[in-house]
Amino acid sequence: MKPSSIKRLILLIIFAGFIIGLRFTSIGSQLTLENLQANAARLRDFSDGHFLVSVIAFILIYIIVTGFSLPGALILTLAGGFLYKTLLAVVFVNIGATIGATLAFVFARYIAGTWIQVKYADKLSGFNMELEKNGPSYLLTMRLIPIFPFFLINILAGLTRISLKTFVWTTSLGILPGSLVYSYAGQQLGNIHNVKDIFTTRILLAFLLLAGFAILPALIRKLRNILSKDNKK
Repeated sequence: MKPSSIKRLILLIIFAGFIIGLRFTSIGSQLTLENLQANAARLRDFSDGHFLVSVIAFILIYIIVTGFSLPGALILTLAGGFLYKTLLAVVFVNIGATIGATLAFVFARYIAGTWIQVKYADKLSGFNMELEKNGPSYLLTMRLIPIFPFFLINILAGLTRISLKTFVWTTSLGILPGSLVYSYAGQQLGNIHNVKDIFTTRILLAFLLLAGFAILPALIRKLRNILSKDNKK
């Protein structure tokens, strides 16, 4: 085995071990709606008394949760809305989520993405050409629709040839609508009895509409290609 492959394997083992270790800590289990509501007053007092420290801690926790694919990002966003109000919470969530997602993306690319692209270059050529043309639309669409797991998009994108710049801006832009909805819901924390209360039919339809607009350019290009091929026959 090559030294570079050994290094990647060691990093993968360390990363996996770290995630497993975090899973056994109380981080994930503590990030629940019930705990957030039970500790709301204490969190508000700490945030009001140590605003800068609370913001830094909030962003760092968000980076850890998203970067290591831990559960609780939604609850963190609700907490952000409760503590900092909607607009500030959206900014802090966006910073933490984008950095965390980017770290996961870069790690996946370093560990396996480059190797896969080299080993299967011929088989992936058509796929890479498609991503080069429509990759931003695809990524943006997946970010806008809440049904796609956030961590899975980070990992899978890292295995492709999507550029880091494209990944960052589509992530940052794509999570904005969800961040706005959840942060605003966090301001009404006392009125939320279940996380499902946030996902109303109107909210889901709005997400689907935004995703439709994001994927529309790619669909139009495909339709033009089909029509041009038909005209040549």
